[in-house]
Amino acid sequence: VLHLKFYQLERLMQDLTGDLYEHFMEMGLEIHMFASQWFLTLFTAKFPLFLVFHILDLFLCEGKDVIFNVAIALLKMSRKDLLALDFEGILKYFRVHMPKKYRTEEAARELMAAAVSAKVTSKKLKKYEKEYITMKEQEMQQEDPIERMERENKRLLEDNMRLEQENDDLAHELVDSKLTLKSELDEVQDQNKEMKTDLTKHKKLLKDTQEEKHRLEVENQQVKEMCRKELERLETENSRNTVIVTDYKQICTQLSERLEKQQTAHREELSRIKILVKSCEACSKMFDADGKVNLPEPKIDPEKMNPKIVDLQQQVRELELELAQTKLALVESECKTQDLTHSLHAAVSEIQASKNTWFTKTLNSIKEVANTHTGKKEPKD
Repeated sequence: VLHLKFYQLERLMQDLTGDLYEHFMEMGLEIHMFASQWFLTLFTAKFPLFLVFHILDLFLCEGKDVIFNVAIALLKMSRKDLLALDFEGILKYFRVHMPKKYRTEEAARELMAAAVSAKVTSKKLKKYEKEYITMKEQEMQQEDPIERMERENKRLLEDNMRLEQENDDLAHELVDSKLTLKSELDEVQDQNKEMKTDLTKHKKLLKDTQEEKHRLEVENQQVKEMCRKELERLETENSRNTVIVTDYKQICTQLSERLEKQQTAHREELSRIKILVKSCEACSKMFDADGKVNLPEPKIDPEKMNPKIVDLQQQVRELELELAQTKLALVESECKTQDLTHSLHAAVSEIQASKNTWFTKTLNSIKEVANTHTGKKEPKD
């Protein structure tokens, strides 16, 4: 049956790819040398899995004749490359380069489109089958049975050796594929484990960061509220002190004007008295040449002093003392205001610094994790 498939494929090549068939004949390349794996393994030996899945879908839908469609499509799409190669190059191309050519989905879809549009009909295949049966019957009638058996035996031995070689190649490829997959699986598992560890660390870091953020927000709100209340208190106290100072200034101004008027009246009264004294001969002796009174200082009895003057002097002293105390309180209030302003700025700076410190710690932690992850990967590469 396999030789019948070879003959049918050979006849299809003669009809559909005549120049390529002639090139194979010139190189001494027979069909079974490259097509045996196609019919025995249904293209699963060398070609990528996604292409094999497409071929199997067509095989299950259309039947076994799909193999010829795919084979003719492969030969047509590789025609230019095959015509430029010699015997060894053609065999290597079928074994190595042709499977690599269809590693992409786009190339696989292009091949399947060419296979579907290939002009391979069941009628034509049945015709080739009849030709093959007739040819074999004629050979059996004309050929010496011993020679035929020897030739058949030789051919079978060659096929057996070739199949054993292909089996060994497939076994080596299978072992290599298993080792590669095992290595890749171990690497992926290690990466998965590292990523899980990193994920756990990042989750913990995120939770700590959120808690720290919440704590800082609460502290920030408390500091803002405290500063707001303190500023309101200081503004109220400052306003009250301003009103008090304004009132005291007004009182002091009034007292100063009143005192100035009294001093002016006293000076006028004193001048009038001096004029009267100078007009008196006896009294004028009490003044010196400069016009100053030259008398011993009389003893002033507080009880005999004018009560109004005493009261006014006492009020002036009290007002001066109260004004000094008010100025001192105002200075102290301004100092407190400055201290609280500095404290507010310091608190805001501390909050900003704590936020920057949190951001810096977070960034450094992420960098350390990334560097650790990179450092673990480098020995494997």
